[in-house]
Amino acid sequence: MTEMATGPGAVLASARPRTRTMKGLVLAGGKGSRLRPLTATGAKQLVPVANKPVLFYALEQLVAAGVEEIGIVTGDTAAQVEAAVGDGASFGARVTYLPQAAPLGLAHAILTAQDYLGDDPFCMFLGDNFLKRGIAPYAARFAADDSAAQILLKRVDDATAFGVAVLDENGRVQRLVEKPKQPISDLAVIGVYFFGPEVHAVTPRLTPSARGELEITDAIQGLVDAGYPVRSAVIDDDWIDTGKKDDMLEANRLVLATIGRRIEGTVDADSTVVGDVVIEAGARVVASTVRGPAIIGAGTELLDAYVGPFTAIGPRCELVGCEIEHSIVLEGSAIRGVPARIADSLIGCEVVVERSPLKPQVIRLMLGDHSLVGLV
Repeated sequence: MTEMATGPGAVLASARPRTRTMKGLVLAGGKGSRLRPLTATGAKQLVPVANKPVLFYALEQLVAAGVEEIGIVTGDTAAQVEAAVGDGASFGARVTYLPQAAPLGLAHAILTAQDYLGDDPFCMFLGDNFLKRGIAPYAARFAADDSAAQILLKRVDDATAFGVAVLDENGRVQRLVEKPKQPISDLAVIGVYFFGPEVHAVTPRLTPSARGELEITDAIQGLVDAGYPVRSAVIDDDWIDTGKKDDMLEANRLVLATIGRRIEGTVDADSTVVGDVVIEAGARVVASTVRGPAIIGAGTELLDAYVGPFTAIGPRCELVGCEIEHSIVLEGSAIRGVPARIADSLIGCEVVVERSPLKPQVIRLMLGDHSLVGLV
């Protein structure tokens, strides 16, 4: 579906050669406010899904689509992102870091990266978005045509939390609106965009929205209004904006559903491992049960524990006398002697959850800002 247009914009777009190598632009800044306190001091893009930072899936999918020159826009957590990704060689990429002075919107990120991008077409990928089957067919489609932009759309039940697209009866983009107060479409603009250099003629002229940001939907609308051809595709893939706890758990579920069985750690004779379970090197399973799909990180110890389906236990954790399922536990955490089964939970790094032997038997908590605790 291509937005056909006449006028100078369409002429420029159709004359643009598409033989240049496509670059990647990954956004790894932002505050991660919806995942606090987990992201109060850490990058939301580094929160793991099936024991791998969600940012890594974006980088891998770009490389799988033939995009090897990748710029990463960073913010306050730049040092953490750089330490995790390095120069990109482990992904088969060459990474350049592009500091953004403040999180002033997705279109502002393009302004930040303009010198790096030059006249090359590029794929902008939000580093906290998850697309199960990747972007290769969409990258190939964009490389083969003369459109100035290609946006990916997904039908959602509540589009008021997203930028949305309004299409005509032929599927052509008519209008884009960022987080409309009233539903005007069920087509959410997901966090993967393809642009040609034409976008650089639009972004410098944008003005901040009511949110104080330069909106990517305004940039795309500017291309449409200027007569540049814009293509859209409604995807049927699983897509998740991993900005909330339940979103992270759903992405974790989707990835774990695809894993196979791999036992590299040790499992004693009193333990049971059922189904597709990954037990990484150095992990020990003692007098415990693990039902897949699940992953147990390197160096983790399970003792008299139950780990149920769709659970990812990070490296160097300790689970003793407890039960957990449909959850994510990050590196270095310990769960000991908890009488009730833990479910639907996201537990951060170096967290201790344990039953206290102190009398009287009361609940004792030390929680950071924005914490959420459910008690039975």
